[in-house]
Amino acid sequence: MSRFFIRLAYDGSGYHGWQVQQNAHTVQAEIEDKLSTLLGSTTQLVGCGRTDTGVHAREFFAHFDVERMPFSEKELSRKLNSFLPGDIAIERIFQVDDEMHARFSAVSRTYKYFIARKKLPFFRHYSYFLNVELDVESMQQAAGLLPGLKDFTSFSKLHTQTATNLCTVTEARWEQMGDELVFTISADRFLRNMVRAVVGTLLEIGRSKMNPEDITYIIEAKDRSRAGYSVPAHGLFLEKVVYPLAF
Repeated sequence: MSRFFIRLAYDGSGYHGWQVQQNAHTVQAEIEDKLSTLLGSTTQLVGCGRTDTGVHAREFFAHFDVERMPFSEKELSRKLNSFLPGDIAIERIFQVDDEMHARFSAVSRTYKYFIARKKLPFFRHYSYFLNVELDVESMQQAAGLLPGLKDFTSFSKLHTQTATNLCTVTEARWEQMGDELVFTISADRFLRNMVRAVVGTLLEIGRSKMNPEDITYIIEAKDRSRAGYSVPAHGLFLEKVVYPLAF
């Protein structure tokens, strides 16, 4: 049995997230179906994480195991791309050591959230249009309080089955890029809905509904009701996934 990694990207607009679900169209199910056809046997993928409905990925990794690979990695990548719809792109397929795991071997993940500061018709599926005054300096100050090992229960979807809500955030910042305000956050792991809840809370601070230092009290409370709203999924992108070995 040999293990292969797939590096891919996808537009999540038409999918109920990455992970296979009953009676739902997902990215994982779409790729598994085409990959199984090409390899001639049922092939299951393990993703580097799970993205929610409507969330996009500029970089995503998954792995699969196969008894015998009938194609070269380059040929399989080409064939799989020709079978898949235009909103999923296979960028590379490559063999890895058997102990490499798409999810558990990843050491860091980076997300970006895009907020349109003016109406952008061609970006409407990829950024959150928010035409209100924002105190970006206060948002930046609050974001600076996020890094470190902390319990992010207050920013997690309720009733998840995670063993721990501890995450180590290594970067959290805002930057203006043209007509968009972009939030970047990196961590060793993320909880379900965490990034969208963090962004929503920072926007509440930007609208002067909270103070920057409130972010610390919200984290310490470990109570989802203390944090702000969850921003829409379509502005969120999984941007980068880092492994101990450079791919």
